[in-house]
Amino acid sequence: MIEHPSPHAPPSPTRSIVLLAVAGFASQAQVRVTDSLLPQIASDFSTTVGAAAMVVTAYAIAHGSVQLLIGPIGDRYGKYLTVMTMCLASTIMVMLCGLANSLTELAIARLLAGACAGWVIPLSMAYIGDVTPYDRRQPVLGRYLTGQITGQLFGQAAGGVLGDMFGWRNVFFVLGAMFALATAGLIYELIANPRTRPGGGMAERSRGFVADYKAVLLNPWARIVIFAVFIESAFGWGAFAYIGADLQLRFGLSLTAVGLIVGCFALGGLVYTATVQQLVNRFGQRGLAVGGALICGLCYFALASGLAWWIAPVAVGLYGLGFYALHNTLQTCGTQMTPEARATGFALFSSSIYVGQTVGVSISAFVFDRAGAVPLLLVAGLALPAMAIWFARALKERG
Repeated sequence: MIEHPSPHAPPSPTRSIVLLAVAGFASQAQVRVTDSLLPQIASDFSTTVGAAAMVVTAYAIAHGSVQLLIGPIGDRYGKYLTVMTMCLASTIMVMLCGLANSLTELAIARLLAGACAGWVIPLSMAYIGDVTPYDRRQPVLGRYLTGQITGQLFGQAAGGVLGDMFGWRNVFFVLGAMFALATAGLIYELIANPRTRPGGGMAERSRGFVADYKAVLLNPWARIVIFAVFIESAFGWGAFAYIGADLQLRFGLSLTAVGLIVGCFALGGLVYTATVQQLVNRFGQRGLAVGGALICGLCYFALASGLAWWIAPVAVGLYGLGFYALHNTLQTCGTQMTPEARATGFALFSSSIYVGQTVGVSISAFVFDRAGAVPLLLVAGLALPAMAIWFARALKERG
């Protein structure tokens, strides 16, 4: 007997999540895109590279700080609708970057672009938490990460390659076109799929800005998850930011070689996203968190040893695999901290990542200038497994 799906069965969330991954690709692609464009921007506006770097700072500040505001709005008006609206706004702001007539105008446009794009990934993950049962959520979030990771790779490459070929302004037009494509797909999904609309079976139930934040901050489990991702970001990214400089100082590698080696991190992340289902089935959440952190620790010890330059690409690639195994576990827990205010909770989770990165990179800069990278690598290699073991115990107690 052939079973036919019920006409009342809710539409599959797969397509809606794929479209969110496209939006995540567009968002992540522009995070680091200006790094390699700074010489061109400085030359075009007759200023120094250091002065032109304000466009990098402006974007980072806006992208990180907006995370504190987006949660209650996503919970109140619908996560999918909010992501679509911000993708549309990002399309306009990114295009304006390419039309800037001065460095000040470009910095303002980048500030506004960061303030718009910062909504996309946290609210997308909160939406996935709404429409995906918890026992299947980690593999789905892992596959969603593919959009982020490939977007990061594309953005870093586009800044250099497309900038050389077509100029820095056209890079922003390409990124704006990506946001426009993502926006069109999201609009279509909002029309075609009732589950993407506010009240369409999702968990949007905001009780107000203050009440939503109280629901998260007064929840002991939410505080544990947020603190864990802060530690992960502070030590993980704090040390990782100086790997390239360390390789140059120790082995005299070219900038091209250093860029390729650091890029192996994203390749390791893609290996994780391709095998996430098998890894979750085999090791479970606690096993992935501890195992991933142990891999990170071993990789940092290998990098600290400085035995040979060819160890670095292997260690960095494995570090990407281990980091995303740990981080994806924390992300999955982050989507379930406070289901009654899911977007608010995950926005605080995401904000903690940016704060952790800022604190970690700043402190690491002080240490690197005085003692080099080895202490940073060794401390991070110990801190990440210790945090993961503590978190795995808390996760076990929570059941």
